[in-house]
Amino acid sequence: MAIEQSTLEIQTEMEGSNTKIIFEIGHPAQVHLFKYIIWDLAKKGHHTKVVARERERVVSPLLDIYGIEHEFMKPNARGMIGKSITLIRNDMTLLRIARKFEPDIFLSVGSPYSAGISSILGKPHISLTDTEDARIQLKLMVPFTESILTPDCFLKAFPEKKHIRYPGYHELAYLHPKRFRPDPSILEYLGVNKDEKYVIMRFSAWDASHDIGQHGFRSYEERLSLVLEIEKYAKVFISSEIPLKGELERRRINIPIHRIHDALYYASLYVGDGHKMAAESGILGTPSIIISTRWNRTGNFRDFVKKYGIVKAFEDIEPVHRTITSLLEGGESAKRMWKRRADKMIRGKIDVTAFLIYFIENYPQSHKIYMEEKDALFANFKGVNNG
Repeated sequence: MAIEQSTLEIQTEMEGSNTKIIFEIGHPAQVHLFKYIIWDLAKKGHHTKVVARERERVVSPLLDIYGIEHEFMKPNARGMIGKSITLIRNDMTLLRIARKFEPDIFLSVGSPYSAGISSILGKPHISLTDTEDARIQLKLMVPFTESILTPDCFLKAFPEKKHIRYPGYHELAYLHPKRFRPDPSILEYLGVNKDEKYVIMRFSAWDASHDIGQHGFRSYEERLSLVLEIEKYAKVFISSEIPLKGELERRRINIPIHRIHDALYYASLYVGDGHKMAAESGILGTPSIIISTRWNRTGNFRDFVKKYGIVKAFEDIEPVHRTITSLLEGGESAKRMWKRRADKMIRGKIDVTAFLIYFIENYPQSHKIYMEEKDALFANFKGVNNG
């Protein structure tokens, strides 16, 4: 279960100045990415407005659970025509909300909506992104964004005066040891005992613009064959963006939606074609397997797979069966190995939430400080046990 953590004590220009910030959220993971920032800024007297796009019917319930008030835009549509129409509608919705709220700053994850409307209103837009192949969104976002924050492993270069590279990942904003403590009561929800093996599987929709021409699982038969193979060793729980049927539906995971990271932490293994959950599992020290043709197109996954070994990536299903057998037969030794790898990775990274809070509160001076002395700046946010 996630726990609150005090922010690094740094004097800020904006503290107590009632800064108004719009956060745009379009994915469940972005709720987790921003929740600590929103809570901390509110405690300091700033005003935040969350504008959300629903996905999987999870975004709004998550915001409600965390007590974060929000307004809605239209969810992302399928197909380029649908996405174009939705872009216009959401621009109008966000413009209406922003004119009423009168924000000082817009914050989003690579959103063309916040980029465009912030430009119309003459306000700065701070964007986070870790998805190099989201080409359409980036093309629409970059010209109207003042600061673009990416992991330092990001493969693409934005204009130098805009690009902030930090030593961390989006997932460390909410899974860093200073933010997250696993709650073993999740095992009761799952109906497993502490010594029982279980595997979390994830099936993604592959309907984003950067998914065009790429694939994970190819068929129901591929998914089912893997489930049946895993069940020779462990219980299976499925999280899915796509409709499930027959043998797969009865294995759907049924837990409170905000407890998924607890479930991933105690799992013996993660297997799926969902990139976000694969990254989260590896960072939590759970052996993680992703089936995806696009894993090598982003710097963070190159790190996870090649540099730290916390995710195993495959583009076809056949070798996955052998790897699953090896990892599950390895039992606790595989978990211990993954935890060591994850801990090593985290020791070299920053507390991403603390850095983002600092960056927002000191903006735009924080951008200038990065450009002049970034090494000294990041030294303030490293260290797993301090704070």
